[in-house]
Amino acid sequence: MTSWRRFVTVGFVVVSSGVTITQRDVMAVEEAGYSIIEKEKGFELRQYESHIVAETVLEGGFDEVGNEGFRRLYQYISGNNRKRQSISMTAPVSQEVSSEKIAMTAPVGQERMGGQWRITFVMPLRYMMETLPEPLDARVELKRVPGRLMAALRYSGTWSRKRYEERKDQLLELIEKRGLRSVGEPVFARYNSPYMPWFLRRNEVLIPVEWVGQ
Repeated sequence: MTSWRRFVTVGFVVVSSGVTITQRDVMAVEEAGYSIIEKEKGFELRQYESHIVAETVLEGGFDEVGNEGFRRLYQYISGNNRKRQSISMTAPVSQEVSSEKIAMTAPVGQERMGGQWRITFVMPLRYMMETLPEPLDARVELKRVPGRLMAALRYSGTWSRKRYEERKDQLLELIEKRGLRSVGEPVFARYNSPYMPWFLRRNEVLIPVEWVGQ
């Protein structure tokens, strides 16, 4: 098994009436680190490394919470934060208030928490909890997620709840067939900008699992 930090390309494609395709605002973004244990036809069993996320919790429908949660978290990484900057040890000790832009990562996660939804951005590997800027929006929090075993099913297409539920049910069947059991809520993972055509999008359902008997 090899562990690595992946980089994926996000951007958007514009198709004109003359069938000309152009791609703009394309950038490589860091993906959460994991090792692949099993892989077959869109299914992967992954061991994720411990990582830090920025998260926000919302109530509402599947589609609207994803959009609002993305907006809050994107504002945080775009500068709606208070930078923690150390000043040399002279008198007086002071702290400068400024903001910091944080690189976009993938995926954007969405999962149920009781009657609410939890939306997350993975923070870049170079940050520690102590070095991440403090969110100015009280609805955004920083959390450390421990390493865990996750089953993943990759698919393309729209971000509709119907499509997500179909793939979630399919993944649960694959988990049972492989002698695993789910031990947490499913996560809807989106890897692309909303401007990416639906047929080019990378989507995943992720479910934390453990081996039966453990």
